[in-house]
Amino acid sequence: MIRTRTQRVRQRKQRHQLMIRLLMIAVVPPMLAGALFWAITQMRGESVSQAAAENAPPATANLSHDLASSSQPRPAARAPVRSVSLPETKPVVKEVRESGLTVVDLSSTDSRPSSMQLAEEEPTVLAVRRKDVSDEETLTGAFESSLPLHGHNSVDDAVFGKLFKLGIQPSGLCSDEVFLRRVYIDVTGTLPDAAEAAAFLRDTDQRKREKLIDELLERDEYADYWAMKWCDVLRVKAEFPINLWPNAAQAYHRWIRTAIRENMPYDQFVRELITSSGSNFRTPQVNFYRAMQSKEPEAIAKTVALTFMATRAEKWPPEKLAGMSQFFTKVGFKPTGEWKEEIVYFDPRQGTQGNDPLTCVFPTGHRVVVPQNTDPRFVFADWLIQDKNPWFARAIANRTWFWLLGRGIVDPPDDVRSDNPATNQELLNRLAEELVSSGYDMKKLLRLILSSSAYQLSCIDRSGDAHAAAYFAFYAPRRHDAEVLIDAICQITGTTETYMSIIPEPFTFLPDNQRAISIPDGSITSAFLEIFGRPPRDTGMHSERNNNLTAGQSLHLLNSNHIRDKLKKGRGLTDITKRTINTTQKAEQIYLAILSRYPTEDELQIANTWCGDWQGTRELAWALINSDEFLFQH
Repeated sequence: MIRTRTQRVRQRKQRHQLMIRLLMIAVVPPMLAGALFWAITQMRGESVSQAAAENAPPATANLSHDLASSSQPRPAARAPVRSVSLPETKPVVKEVRESGLTVVDLSSTDSRPSSMQLAEEEPTVLAVRRKDVSDEETLTGAFESSLPLHGHNSVDDAVFGKLFKLGIQPSGLCSDEVFLRRVYIDVTGTLPDAAEAAAFLRDTDQRKREKLIDELLERDEYADYWAMKWCDVLRVKAEFPINLWPNAAQAYHRWIRTAIRENMPYDQFVRELITSSGSNFRTPQVNFYRAMQSKEPEAIAKTVALTFMATRAEKWPPEKLAGMSQFFTKVGFKPTGEWKEEIVYFDPRQGTQGNDPLTCVFPTGHRVVVPQNTDPRFVFADWLIQDKNPWFARAIANRTWFWLLGRGIVDPPDDVRSDNPATNQELLNRLAEELVSSGYDMKKLLRLILSSSAYQLSCIDRSGDAHAAAYFAFYAPRRHDAEVLIDAICQITGTTETYMSIIPEPFTFLPDNQRAISIPDGSITSAFLEIFGRPPRDTGMHSERNNNLTAGQSLHLLNSNHIRDKLKKGRGLTDITKRTINTTQKAEQIYLAILSRYPTEDELQIANTWCGDWQGTRELAWALINSDEFLFQH
């Protein structure tokens, strides 16, 4: 007989109800009997205790009271335990933080295996924490070094001098494990693999941190990651509202990445962006003038001020903005016969009548008269990149500091104004002076900051001062960029992502092995990047990127098929653990690959029980990927 859908649903419902009744019959009576037995046992135990207390001598009674009231009682001596049966339990949620992240206590989830052989000399290892290691000591060992704190360069002199004047205690130096992960991500946007992490931690060279910095600055990933940062600022986007179109966006990104890889002096980098003329396909620098929502001189002036002077020109007096806009009145645009190609050029016919010279005003208030046949962009560029310019070197020094430490000396780093002063003017001046004296060598500036003790401070705030973060007394944790996070997950799981843009037709798809940090076009994206706050590249402001952890992001990492399938189907965990011979080595390799460090003793004891089979190994990796230590740069 053919049953209707309603009949099938009703039959399934009846079956479920029958199963529930059977389970209640089988489970509830034993539970009630167990509860009754427990209550009787407790009553008998209390009676015995009271009787013993009444018959005991006074000295013994006082000693028992002292032990019972102690904050850390010593475990009672017991006979060696050879087997402990652990009940099937679900993970215990310790807390749900304001950020939306759910913190799970792994130590209470251990139901694997159901019966565990415990060492005779340490029978209570799963029942209590070690008494000889405090929480603070464990935290310090994992995140903070025992080495003394001292200054290395002019950056440290400025930072620690300010902290000393304010009476704010700086944190200690970060551990090698933390430094390794921090500098890899800040310089290359990439996690170290397990082999790289193990090699660095084994190295006993006192200069290994400086050597690692030099090595990372020469890697291709450095050019990829810092090109991504500059593409955010320069609005490299093919579609609305920037409308560079795919060919121009690809060419623009390639030029930016090449300039960073070859360490083009920063003043030359800026000069080429401001003064270049030509095809947007063949002279990629000219896309600076096309990557704007308006091509009016005033809009161009605002973009130049934001990008290279780190100031919001819309907050200026109207006459100041109008004076600077005159430098860009002769920028012309014309199409060609090739689809979406456009020529950017100097058009002397625009902006003035006849052969009259052009009067422009620098942001300092100084007036300059530009002859008719002279491109005023060159005049402005010469003024902008001069060594004594109060905006230029400080703007990029502050932006670089922000990219490395998560907070600008002037914060936000693209809103410099008189009522938003630097928290450490001496530090900002010294960074600018070092940059100028090096010939605008960006790698030297990066090396100076990365080698400083100020950058290498731990993330543990020792001062308790409300202003400690603003004065860089510790390294403030922040969530990883969306691109860094998905690349790290793909690296760990051995999987890839699909990145695409659905407009214009034909759709744009990138190769499967494309890393998110090397995506050239802001229009090419994925669901993960959108959820985790990748900037749309519409304005070039740093506030476009949202690195705040939300409830939706936490749920995606905890429960989505996207992350589950990566862990289940990817070969990454298999490749990480294929050469291990026991659960201890497997756990160590998992920790090195995900957290760039070895597990602590307590973590290793828990992880050993999970690494006995493939499902447990995958669940351990899932738990670590959802931890604050993985999600946050610290």
